[in-house]
Amino acid sequence: MLILITKQSFNNKIMKKSLLILFSLILSAGVAFAQNKVTGIIKSASGTPVPNATVLIRGTKITTFANDKGEFSITTEQEPPFYIQVSSVGYKAQDFQVLKFQDTPLELTLVENAQLDEIVVTSRRRSEVLQDVPIAISVIGGQAAENAGAFNVNRLKELVPSVQLYASNARNTTLNIRGLGSTFGLTNDGIDPGVGFYVDGVYQARPAATSTDFLDIEQIEILRGPQGTLFGKNTTAGAFNITTTKPTQVPTAKVELNVGNYNFMQAKTSVSGAVAKNLAAKLAISGTQRDGTIWNTSEERRYSGQNNLGFKGQLYFTPSDKLQILLSSDVSIQHPAGYPLVIAGVTTTERSAYRQYAKIISDLGYEQPKIDPFSRKINTNTPWKQDQSIGGISLNVDYKIGNGTLTSTTAWRFWNWDPTNDRDFSEVSALTKSQGNSRHDQYSQEVRYAGNISEKVSGVIGVFALAQNLKGLSQTEEVGKDQWRFVQTSATGAQAGYTTPGLLDGFGIKTNSTIKSLSTAIFAQADWEFVEHLHVLPGLRFTYDKKDVDYDRTTYGGLQTTDAALLALKAAVYANQQFNTSTDNNNLSGNITLSYRPTTKLNVYGTFSTAYKPVGVNVGGLPTTSNGTADLSLAVVKPEYVQHYEFGLKTKPVKGSIVNVTAFNTDIKDYQTNVQSPQLGVNRGYLANAEKVNVKGIEIDGSYQLERFLSINAAVAYLDGKYKKFTNAPLPLEETGHTELVNGTATQVAFKDASGGRLPGISKWNTSGGAEFSAPGRVGSRDGRFFIAGDVSYRSEYSSNPTPSKVLNVEGYTLINARIGFKSDKISIFGWSRNIGNTHYFEQLQAAAGNSGLYAGVLGDPRTYGATLRYSF
Repeated sequence: MLILITKQSFNNKIMKKSLLILFSLILSAGVAFAQNKVTGIIKSASGTPVPNATVLIRGTKITTFANDKGEFSITTEQEPPFYIQVSSVGYKAQDFQVLKFQDTPLELTLVENAQLDEIVVTSRRRSEVLQDVPIAISVIGGQAAENAGAFNVNRLKELVPSVQLYASNARNTTLNIRGLGSTFGLTNDGIDPGVGFYVDGVYQARPAATSTDFLDIEQIEILRGPQGTLFGKNTTAGAFNITTTKPTQVPTAKVELNVGNYNFMQAKTSVSGAVAKNLAAKLAISGTQRDGTIWNTSEERRYSGQNNLGFKGQLYFTPSDKLQILLSSDVSIQHPAGYPLVIAGVTTTERSAYRQYAKIISDLGYEQPKIDPFSRKINTNTPWKQDQSIGGISLNVDYKIGNGTLTSTTAWRFWNWDPTNDRDFSEVSALTKSQGNSRHDQYSQEVRYAGNISEKVSGVIGVFALAQNLKGLSQTEEVGKDQWRFVQTSATGAQAGYTTPGLLDGFGIKTNSTIKSLSTAIFAQADWEFVEHLHVLPGLRFTYDKKDVDYDRTTYGGLQTTDAALLALKAAVYANQQFNTSTDNNNLSGNITLSYRPTTKLNVYGTFSTAYKPVGVNVGGLPTTSNGTADLSLAVVKPEYVQHYEFGLKTKPVKGSIVNVTAFNTDIKDYQTNVQSPQLGVNRGYLANAEKVNVKGIEIDGSYQLERFLSINAAVAYLDGKYKKFTNAPLPLEETGHTELVNGTATQVAFKDASGGRLPGISKWNTSGGAEFSAPGRVGSRDGRFFIAGDVSYRSEYSSNPTPSKVLNVEGYTLINARIGFKSDKISIFGWSRNIGNTHYFEQLQAAAGNSGLYAGVLGDPRTYGATLRYSF
């Protein structure tokens, strides 16, 4: 019995222990999966409740909405610490860390999206409120650019009147501010741009960078006027300072899909999040496709389409509050269906009747071309192709020292260009092939320190180096069976030899060239408040530039003959050309600005600055002298020197508004311009200097934002650009063949005095404006705002030729764009249309090679429309 009791007691003890263990497991499981509640109230910076805001537990799908009083309650199984994201339309989405559960409600403050008068810029290499910076700057947020359909730089010219961008393809791109920066027309690789183009602090030397699609843009700052004491590369006309969003520790993602007519489809996505402690990563991808808007009747295919793919990856390491390291890599690949020019017209030149375009075409047995450019039809017999890849890698290190930041930016970039073009723009087999294959590598290093030296003094000092290696690889220009008639000056004498069968068939040149360049500089600028509210800002820059050129052009094809007369006729079309040259120069430039800021609503400033664009070299072929040799006097182009005066007024008349006025005058000595030559072999033109140029103007821009309901912006720019002295300008197309009496003898001349003539690419009047009205609403269970928005831009007539011409002028045009839809903190959906009025307009006109009277144009886009869906989570 005793034994039995003992056993039972033992079993009871075991049972109790088992139950205790089981109960403990159940209790711990209950604790592990307890539903903990987080409560809070969401307010604006002014302390008023933010109703209907979205609250999300980061890393989960758990979400809720605040009530009309901004109060919320959300349940989670996660243990602290964790993040909650709070977002609402009109406010910046913010993450708040929950360190522990508490009984009292959290008080969370949302910051409104930047008001127009509170935009922060980094144009002076430190964060400042836009209106406090004594520089003419236009700022476009990444979201605003996307909403306006500005997915590359070309679209920005409709938003900022002082920006001019003209492109017949990615390589032949002219990016100017206030009409200055790059040569207008066909690009010559031997000249440096005068507009600096920076993405995340990295200077991008080739103008083709402007053709790539934006990838996750945060903000675009457009600085007008010389800025060489702030940026690495000299910028005689201004700069684009583009920043992309950085990776975040908190997981984020965004997806966007655009569809439209012409089978337009664009998809974008970006994903960001932590990969390790203090290390975040981001990947952004963009793809764009669109059918062409120009129909080639001979090939029965469309041209001027889009086929772009872009990638950008970033790693962001923040081991401490003082150190930030950003490693970025990007590549953009474009294989569009070409960008052909359409025949825009035929004019009579001053050559003999035998050499007029109509007579030439008739003698060759072709029908006269139909001048109907806006039918968007071409009839060319060489496929158009403009393939390119562009990208690079960069490392940016920011280290806080004292009251400033030491920054190092190291970068390598590449550009590969493989085109084919039909440069006679027609079915005629004349200039049948033109392909300037190029390879470009650049290496850059910038180190600078920016910050506050004392309570009254701040500034930036830095050094910069850029090495470039630009190669032209077997760049080809080739003529066909009809070219003989374009170069023949008469049907008699030695010229009759051009009718020899096959003389010029497949005759061409292959060019291999190399430009090795080095640019180094040291720059500094200070901001000293020497009297209360009165600032003086001196800046200096010393620059050294060196360029080495190796140019080798050889002929091929055509009739193989030993006949001296026939060889002379061929040499008059194309000839071998070789030269080497090396040049260097240095320059000391600077600026001084006075800025008076008596209140936060007024900033008055005046600036005097000098600037410089480096020596240029010609690698597009040189005109020949009377004995047929290359004119080496044109191989090197003198540097360009700038004197610039500017007066600015930045104001905030009433809450939510800004009105800015800028007046400026720019004088340029030895202005570098592009000259179109009637000779084949230099069909991309060559560089020359105009003795003196002046550009002056006034810019007015204003914006107004009424709470979250209405935003309005408008800008107008008046620009007047002229050659003050250009005594050796090329003849315009219609004056080709002009003769003058020289010592009593009628002598044909190739140049004229264009002094007083207007500069190309500059409209006297440029205006833009836009408005957006929104109202609160709901789609399904999601609160947001319905909106309707539109913008309009106008450019008056401008010259499209280096020398003023009666025919190569682009007529003024107006473009109207609109969009309507719904947007919330997470999702936006809207319809859009660009060029609603289907305005017919040219972006550029240019004479066909040989100057026989034919000229062609780059067409602006027709009406396009579509829809956009954007979702972030």
